[in-house]
Amino acid sequence: MKLQVNVPGKEYEILCERGLLDRVGEYLRELLSGQFCAIVTDSNVGPLYAERVVKSLESAGFRAEVIIVPAGEKSKNPEMLLNLWNELTERGITRSDTVVALGGGVVGDLAGFAAASILRGVRFVQIPTSLLAQVDSSVGGKVAIDLPSGKNLAGAFWQPAAVFIDPDCLDTLSDRVFNDGMGEVIKYGAIRDPELFAQLDRDGGRAGVMSHIGDVILRCCDIKRATVVEDELDNGGAHGGRLVLNYGHTFGHVYEQTYGFETYTHGEGVAAGMVTAARIGEKMGITPAGTADRICAVLKKYDLPCEIRVTEEEVRRTIGKDKKNRGAKIHFIYLKELGDGEDRFMPTEELIRSLYN
Repeated sequence: MKLQVNVPGKEYEILCERGLLDRVGEYLRELLSGQFCAIVTDSNVGPLYAERVVKSLESAGFRAEVIIVPAGEKSKNPEMLLNLWNELTERGITRSDTVVALGGGVVGDLAGFAAASILRGVRFVQIPTSLLAQVDSSVGGKVAIDLPSGKNLAGAFWQPAAVFIDPDCLDTLSDRVFNDGMGEVIKYGAIRDPELFAQLDRDGGRAGVMSHIGDVILRCCDIKRATVVEDELDNGGAHGGRLVLNYGHTFGHVYEQTYGFETYTHGEGVAAGMVTAARIGEKMGITPAGTADRICAVLKKYDLPCEIRVTEEEVRRTIGKDKKNRGAKIHFIYLKELGDGEDRFMPTEELIRSLYN
C-alpha cells in the first residue's frame, strides 16, 4: 500500500507494508545515487531493528553505519544535535549521502533537523517504528528540537525522500506507547474523518485497531498528505490549512512542558488538549454541546486522559511561546463539529479567559 505526496519539487512516496524493514535497501537503491546511509536510532529501537535495516541496505550496495542516541524527548536538544552533526561529519557524510531516521518521533525530528542543516542539507529517509510517528510525525517534513523555553522551537521544513512504514514494528510497543500514538489517530478522526472516529469508538482498544491497522495508518497519512500539499509551510489556507493538524496541541504542549516532558507523553497531552479545546469551543458556542464528552468517551477506551490539571499561571507562561502565536493573537483550532476542524484567529487573552472563567 502506498501514497504519493506531491509537494512541489519534493515528491515522495509513503509505503506501508508488513515486513518492509527487510526490503528498505532495494527500494532506496532505486531512489538514491549516494553510497553512504547514516542510520540514526535510539537506545530502545536500535537493538530491535537496526541490524535488519543495516543488512538490507548493505545487500543493496550501501555503506551503512548506526548512530544511537538516548531514548526519550530529552534527546531533542541543541547539545544532542551538535553531537549528531559531529558524528555525521566524522563518518564522512557527503551531500550525496542520506540520513535514515529509524525510530519514533523524537528520532525523526532530531535526525531530520540534522539532515536539513548538515552540509546545508542532505537527503533524509523516515522509517517510523512507533504508531505516533507512523501516522503523524514522519509525514509532512516538519523537523525540530526543543529549547528550554518550549517544544519544537528550533527547526526546519525538510521533506523526506521516502517514508517506509512497517506495521509489524508496532508489535513490540507497550500498551502505553501504542496508546500514545492513538492520541494522534483520534485527532485525525476528530478534525477530518468522522467515520474513522466512529470506527475507533467501535474498535474499543488496541486489539480492535490492530485488526485493520494498515488501513488506519494510511487514512491518517492521507489526511496529513492532503493537508501538507495544500499548505506545506504552515501559512494557513482553507479552514486553517496545516494549522488544523494542531488540534489539541496548544494545550497539549502546555501539559507536556509543565510536567517536564516526563509525566505525560505527547499523545496523552494531545488527548487532554483535544477535550480542553472542545470544552472551550462549547463555551464559545462554536462547537456543538456534548462534543467534548464524546471525545473523552473514546479516549478512555485507549487509556488516554481527558483532563490534566495546570494553573492559569502555568498556561500563561507556556502558551505565549506557542508557534501558532502571532503577536497578541493565536490560531485556536476548534471543532465546528466532529470531523470538521477549523482555525479561529483570536486574542490569546480571550482564549485563556475562556478556559478559566
